[in-house]
Order: sequence, then structure tokens, then C-alpha cells
Amino acid sequence: MSDVATAEHPPVDPGPDESGSGTATQAYASGARILSIGIASTGIFTFAYLATASHVLDQQAYGRVSLCWAVMFVILSVIYRPVEQLLSRTIADRRARGLHGHPLRVPALIQSGFAILFLVAALALRPRIEQNLFDGSSSLYWILVIGVLAYAASYFARGWLAGHERFALYGGLVFLESTSRFLFALAVAVGIGTGQSAVALGMAVAPFVSLSVIPFAFGRFRDRGPAGMPAADAAREGPAHAAIEEASEDLTMKYGAGFAVAVVGIMLAEQTLMNASVLIVNGHSGRALAGFVFNVMLIVRAPLQLFQAIQTSILPHLAGLEARDSPEDFHKAIRVTILAIAAFAGAVALGLLLIGPAVMTALLGNKGFTYGRFGLALVGLGMGLHLASGTLNQAALARNRAQISAVAWLVAAAVFVLFVALPTISAEVTRVEVGYFGAALLLCIMLSGVYRLGPAVSNASDSG
Repeated sequence: MSDVATAEHPPVDPGPDESGSGTATQAYASGARILSIGIASTGIFTFAYLATASHVLDQQAYGRVSLCWAVMFVILSVIYRPVEQLLSRTIADRRARGLHGHPLRVPALIQSGFAILFLVAALALRPRIEQNLFDGSSSLYWILVIGVLAYAASYFARGWLAGHERFALYGGLVFLESTSRFLFALAVAVGIGTGQSAVALGMAVAPFVSLSVIPFAFGRFRDRGPAGMPAADAAREGPAHAAIEEASEDLTMKYGAGFAVAVVGIMLAEQTLMNASVLIVNGHSGRALAGFVFNVMLIVRAPLQLFQAIQTSILPHLAGLEARDSPEDFHKAIRVTILAIAAFAGAVALGLLLIGPAVMTALLGNKGFTYGRFGLALVGLGMGLHLASGTLNQAALARNRAQISAVAWLVAAAVFVLFVALPTISAEVTRVEVGYFGAALLLCIMLSGVYRLGPAVSNASDSG
């Protein structure tokens, strides 16, 4: 059985042009704008979901729901985003080189393997998960399990859509996910539902709703050859040409698994930076303060979701530029993105310094604790460093530097965990804020060094 499942390109896809990367760059910019609108709306509804939950639930219930959210999205990012990134990079690289068909079987096997491992672990650890995380709530446990399993298909679809630069549909997928989830919190707010289970149920339903965009993705495809090759020329090449390409260019399990494992390390480290503080504070001081720390870290989470549009679109773009050997355009894309992030983070930090405590209290409540303006501003600056690191990481993935990038992420995450877990600063919230900024700064410095290393040799077609 062939490892290649042929997903044909839409008629509107211009493919790589022989005269340069101008057409591809224009298409990338247009797609990124469309995706940004969708994910910006998604960020708003995600924030609204958590803000509404914070107001309709008491301290302990909100602490459990926010903990379920944190645990679920740590798991999703760690076990599913690697395959999303693998698909996105591989499909974009093959399209840039005009190759026929795209390998789906190996990514699907890896994704299925991750989902099965999660299910086995979740069933084996059910008593501990229910009692230690959710105070005996079986409904939150099953919401976690069902939601994580359902997201396997959602993240696979995201990688396929990103690789084909179907950014409008990608934006629609995550938009439907966030709005459907928000409706459950809204239902509790207006009295249709009640309690933490009703609010949390949106986390399990959202991935199923998001997949409703998939029929539209396949509906607009028609038979044609490799990206940029007219259908008539592809027909003249014949099945023998496609078979040769498949034999020589398939994504192997060796490369796919190696890439995925490296990105698992990256995703685990990133989620550690965003969520480990909640778990550590929960263990030290209880769920109420953990919920407050979760609110503080929303300063990071919401912009990260907003800039997911850029990170989602930039990986296939950079992979295409690398395949077409366009170093100037490659560096320009990174430079422009970093400058935009710096301006955004500076504005956020200034706003947090001036009115951060009042706005955070109005939107999320304080749950009996006080927001510090300097701490919030420091988290805002750390968020900018985190976003810059994410951009440099996409460059590393496009250049086959996933392994060394993973080392940098894991080192930064380990430093952050140690700083927060040890009594480095007496006030726990301040310790989280300072620790996050320091870890993000360290990470950005290390990934800047990885970026200066340049591209590595691709081994996507190695046997093994």
C-alpha cells in the first residue's frame, strides 16, 4: 500500500512560479490576513468563554474547569500539534517542488498511535485523575477523555489545510470550535444550563463541530497534477511518473517519527511555560490561587492564540521558500514577523502597566487576590519574547532543525519549572511572573542561535 494519499490542489492555487517567489509571497500574505481574522475572532470567543465561566462559577468550580482546560490543551498541543506541523511542512515542501500527491498514511499512523497511548493512560489513571484533578468529578474526566480523542481528527485536518494553504477554511475550523464552546458557558449565564459540567461540556463538543468545514475543503478540489503543473501536462506524465515520485519522495516513518518526537518535546516545553505554573500553584496553595494564576497567564494564552494565525501560515510559507532556495525572502519573512511582534508586545505591556489591574478585575474578577501592574507588564513582555521564539521555531522546523530547537525549548521549560517550584520569590504570583519572563528571554536567545546555524540537510526520504 502506498504511503501517499493524493489530495488534489484547488484551481485557485497558483503553485510556485518559475520567475521567483513573488506570487507565492502574495498568496501567503493574503492567506495570513484571512487566517488572522478567523483566529482573532477565535481568541475573542475563547477569552469570552473563560471570562464567562469565571463569573458564573464559584472559586472552586472555576478552578476545576480551568484546570481541565489547562490539562486538555497541554495534552492536545503535546501529542497532536507535532503531526499538524509535520503535515503542514511536508505538504508545503512537496507542493513547492511540484511533486504529485502528499503522504498522509505515516502522519495518520503517528496521530492514531498518540491517541491510543493517551486513551490507555487515561483509563489506567482514571481514579487518580478524577480525585486529584477534579475532586471526584467523573463528568470532567469524561469530558477530558472524549475531547482529547476528538481533537485528533481536528488537528490532523488543521495540518492538511495549512499545508495546502487553505487558510480561510483553517480559520473557519478554529472559529467554529471556539464559538460552539462559548455557547455552553453562555447557556449557563442565561440560565439554560447550570454548573461546572454544563460549562465544561463545550470542551468536548467543540472539536466535533469544528470538523464540519472538512466537506468544503474537499468539495473545491479537482483532478490536476503537481502544484503549478497544468492537468494536461500531468496526464501526459502518466501513472509511471507519479509512481517514481512516490517511491523516491514518500515521507518515511523514520523521518516522520523523528520530526514528531522532536516537536512533541517543543510542544511539551511550550505548554509547560504556559500551564506548569497553574499546576505548581495548585499543589502549593490550592485551586483558588491556581485559578487566579491561570487568569494572569491568559495575558500569554490569548495573544498566542491570536498569533497562531501567523505561526500556522508561516511554516508552510517558510518550507516553500526553503524548497525554492529563497534565503532573502526567508529572512525577510522572519524579520517582518519579529518586528510586528515587538510592536504588539510593547503596546500590550504599556497598556497592562497603565490599566492592567482594573481591566483584568473587570473582565475576569480577582477571586480574592490582587493583580499587580508591574507583574502583568512583565508577563506582557515575556509574551512578546514567547511569540518571537515561536516564529524562530517555525524557521527551525522549516530548515530541519527540529531536534536542536527542541533542546532549547526543554532547557527553558526546565529553568521555569525550577524557578516557580522553588521558593525563589516569596510571593507565588510574582514568582510566576518573573519566572515566565526570564524563561521566555532565555528561550528567545537560544533560538536566535539556532536560527543563525542556517538550514540542515533534509532526510525526509531516508529509508528506515
